[in-house]
Amino acid sequence: GGVLGCSLVLAVQALYSASDDVIELTPSNFNREVIQSDSLWLVEFYAPWCGHCRNLAPDWKKAATALKGIVKVGAVDADQHKSLGGQYGVRGFPTIKIFGANKNKPEEYQGGRSSQAIVDGAMNALRNLVKERLSGRSGGSDYKQSGGGGSSGGNKKDVVELTDDNFDKMVLDSDDVWLVEFFAPWCGHCKNLEPEWAAAATAVKEQTKGKVRLGAVDATVHQAVSGRYGIRGFPTIKIFRKGEEPEDYQGGRTRGDIIEKALDLFSDNAPPPELLEILSEDVLKKTCEDSQLCIIAVLPHILDTATINNIVRETLTVINGRLFLLSWLWTEAGAQMELESSLGIGGFGYPAMAAINTRKMKFALLRGSFSETGIHEFLRELSVGRGSTATLGGGVMPKIHTVEPWDGKDGQVSGNHIDLMVGMCSTACRLA
Repeated sequence: GGVLGCSLVLAVQALYSASDDVIELTPSNFNREVIQSDSLWLVEFYAPWCGHCRNLAPDWKKAATALKGIVKVGAVDADQHKSLGGQYGVRGFPTIKIFGANKNKPEEYQGGRSSQAIVDGAMNALRNLVKERLSGRSGGSDYKQSGGGGSSGGNKKDVVELTDDNFDKMVLDSDDVWLVEFFAPWCGHCKNLEPEWAAAATAVKEQTKGKVRLGAVDATVHQAVSGRYGIRGFPTIKIFRKGEEPEDYQGGRTRGDIIEKALDLFSDNAPPPELLEILSEDVLKKTCEDSQLCIIAVLPHILDTATINNIVRETLTVINGRLFLLSWLWTEAGAQMELESSLGIGGFGYPAMAAINTRKMKFALLRGSFSETGIHEFLRELSVGRGSTATLGGGVMPKIHTVEPWDGKDGQVSGNHIDLMVGMCSTACRLA
């Protein structure tokens, strides 16, 4: 894995730097630079390892220089800042979005990739923006209207309203992690935070299955609870974890920052995932319904399990991102023939690996090598919405036989196998 690591690191340095006119955007400056600005923005979401992104870079820089002072041109390393890419539905790289009159509803740029085509696209968007303003349809940046609007907005109802009466029961007695905002209705900063807090609440609820929750306390009404925590200024955000003293949230105020912190808290707090043998239909159902992707390894009887343990451990260290919640399952070759045939595994030999999304009844098969590099590449492709997927045999889950647990003979003992793998799937089984 060493070589892979180096080439990624070198590529990361290469795309944009302070010496060109492309503005580097991150979760901590995106809100200030783009959302709250009156300028028209062209934003490229890229990944340093992606060839098309590297090809685009010189033209993107050229366009940025030509448009300087007229249209802002930015770039987001969406491989590093996944929360930001996820928020705008980025599925592949490079994706270019135009942030115009309504910053909460950017448009997808569909034009050519040459600097000339990019400049033309920008000037057209600019002309439309000015026309809209002239006809009075849009007053500059409409970010500050309440609710945040747009598909990237959140749902206010995902923010839990906390009061003097329900605070202890909801927050202190809960096993979940809470981020609580103490606000005052008259406070301007609180109004700016509101759409960000709502959007983050929705994303965090989905991505942590409700294990991290966002709440809000009107401190002017609920003075007992606000007094207890010594709230002096607004908004104040505190983090509550069961059995621990509350701590102050020190991060940025954009949805990207808040989501990122919440996911970190989630992985600190979550129990390690188990690697389960598919012994019955129940195991498969329960495990796969709880995660976005179910990774199933089909292992030959004699496989030295240390090999797969090693692969899973290395894969997850290399990948270290957070697009998917993963569950890991394994079965012995030949034990679940219907499952194998619905995944089209039989013909490929063993060990084999497939990723299943049970909600969409889709699966993808590892076609590269069953090795650290092969699996890393497979998971990375899936995480950016590439990689070829197929519908699970006839759109229904195959029949699963109830089998006896592996007795651990042949090669390594299964206990060792399981322990090792559990150690490796770090919590959210975080993915590229």
